[in-house]
Amino acid sequence: MEIQIPHDADDSYNQKKFALPVDSEHKATEFRLFSAAAPHMRAFHLSWISFFACFVSTFAAPPLLPIIRDNLDLTATDIGNAGIAAVSGAVFARIAMGTACDLFGPRLASATLTLLTAPAVYCTSIADSPISFLLVRFFTGFSLATFVSTQFWMSSLFSSRVVGTANGVAGGWGNLGGGATQLIMPLVFDLIQNIGATKFTAWRIAFFIPALFQTLSAYGIFFLGQDLPDGNYSELHKSGEKHKDNFGQVFHHAVTNYRGWILALTYGYCFGVELTIDNIIAQYFYDRFNVNLHTAGIIAASFGLANLFSRPGGGMLSDFMAKRFGMRGRLWTLWVVQTFGGVFCIILGQVGSLGVSVAVMLVFSVFVQAACGLTFGVVPFVSRRSLGIISGMTGGGGNVGAVLTQVIFFRGSRYSTETGLTLMGVMMICCTLLITLIYFPQWGGMFCGPSSNGKTTEEDYYMSEWSSSEKEKGFHKASLKFSENSRSERGRKIGSAATPIDGTPNTYV
Repeated sequence: MEIQIPHDADDSYNQKKFALPVDSEHKATEFRLFSAAAPHMRAFHLSWISFFACFVSTFAAPPLLPIIRDNLDLTATDIGNAGIAAVSGAVFARIAMGTACDLFGPRLASATLTLLTAPAVYCTSIADSPISFLLVRFFTGFSLATFVSTQFWMSSLFSSRVVGTANGVAGGWGNLGGGATQLIMPLVFDLIQNIGATKFTAWRIAFFIPALFQTLSAYGIFFLGQDLPDGNYSELHKSGEKHKDNFGQVFHHAVTNYRGWILALTYGYCFGVELTIDNIIAQYFYDRFNVNLHTAGIIAASFGLANLFSRPGGGMLSDFMAKRFGMRGRLWTLWVVQTFGGVFCIILGQVGSLGVSVAVMLVFSVFVQAACGLTFGVVPFVSRRSLGIISGMTGGGGNVGAVLTQVIFFRGSRYSTETGLTLMGVMMICCTLLITLIYFPQWGGMFCGPSSNGKTTEEDYYMSEWSSSEKEKGFHKASLKFSENSRSERGRKIGSAATPIDGTPNTYV
């Protein structure tokens, strides 16, 4: 299907044709899951597959830990430190990835990081001590920063109507790798062992599978992807269609926006909790309920595999609530879902039977992963100019939460795993309360409506990121189009902010 661009648009706009209906920024206004049309849906599939590969690589070790533990003589502290290392590496990498996306584009940033971290996965096969095992997990974990490029890419290609859905499905299906690897690695290990390898050799050879997958996904991103609907960053910079932004200004507008810091903290206790569970859950069921390695892997996989629908469902729910209640609907839904996630995490730590534990874990997985999708239904609206760094801050917050949680509750023998789960749930509930402080003057917050003077518009909010001299040079035009298209965040009752005298732009379908 192609669309005809309206005659009142500029010439370059008239010459563009896309397989999906688009808005004035050429962002797709529909999300067609089973399409691979360039550039929108092709980029979607490339991004989630690459992120999936990175997740498989990062969490390939936990399902084989009982074997690796015996081979390398790992203590509980060694295992805990390696788990922390796997998620700590991506803390600053995610912020750096956000900056790279803002300046160079998500295609180049994602492909580069994915390719650079692949050697660490290969090197896992030659780890021969607790230190070397920790180091390969640390450097492999940097690849999780591709989450930021995935979310940035989707926010650059899909309009406000469906951005929550696009972010939710891409992020959720990528996170699916955390569950899939719990099934893949034991199966690969068994296959290699059945061929004739000893168990201490089989686990090493098994790591070549995720390493090769990750390498191929990097090449796919680089050669087949496209940064924006109109082309790649390098091409648009050369043609003058997109100016090369000033890093100092991009960074300033990101770190001075308090909404980004709150979302980083709250994301630390939804995605951070998910990362923690990916690291501990197989060993938890293996040790506490005396199940075999395959059973523990299947149970652990079911947690991650819920991302097939739970995180995408969170993104879809965010878009649905926004259509009816605007941004305030997105915020309320995020708070409710993440709070329930905390409640079920507490219950998981209290139950003592295998069947009930599995059932509670599954319900818990749906809520905590849906909260991740709901978070990135809000993130694209925090800042237009500094979207990459805001995404990086939020994503990095997820890794910080995982590191802190594992250091406090799951490192060494200070707390039993079940006690750690209970306390982690309490922290989820407490941190989620900060969502009540997020307020957009043009749309309002959870408990307050938009600015009382009624004069703060979307244009006022997003144009404040540009100086007068920058506006004179036309650098702000993309933000202006975004502010026009984001008026849908007012909800059905169009009255949360004044509409400029030039009116609301046409909707193209």
